Amino acid sequence: MLNGIPLYWYLIVAAAMFCIGLYGALARTNAIAVLMGVELMLNAVNINLLAFWRYLTPESPAGLAFAAFVFIVAAAEAAVGLALIISVYRNMNSIDPEKLDLMKL
Repeated sequence: MLNGIPLYWYLIVAAAMFCIGLYGALARTNAIAVLMGVELMLNAVNINLLAFWRYLTPESPAGLAFAAFVFIVAAAEAAVGLALIISVYRNMNSIDPEKLDLMKL
């Protein structure tokens, strides 16, 4: 038990964040809201990684390395996603993901 907080509380918060992010990624029609949902899901994964690392092997730095890797992936995803959104908006004057199928050949 870390500072009196049991592991399952972290898991409940992470599961709630992941569910909110999944809903945001699947139910939104705005591409920026979809990216925000994906970011919430990645943050929920980070909470799980750090909670299990802290409770199982706090002396090993592997948990922090995995969390840093997830942060790097999230930053790259945000940069590439925003670049794509800006490109689509410049060409179509809309960021609605439903209209992106018009670009198919």
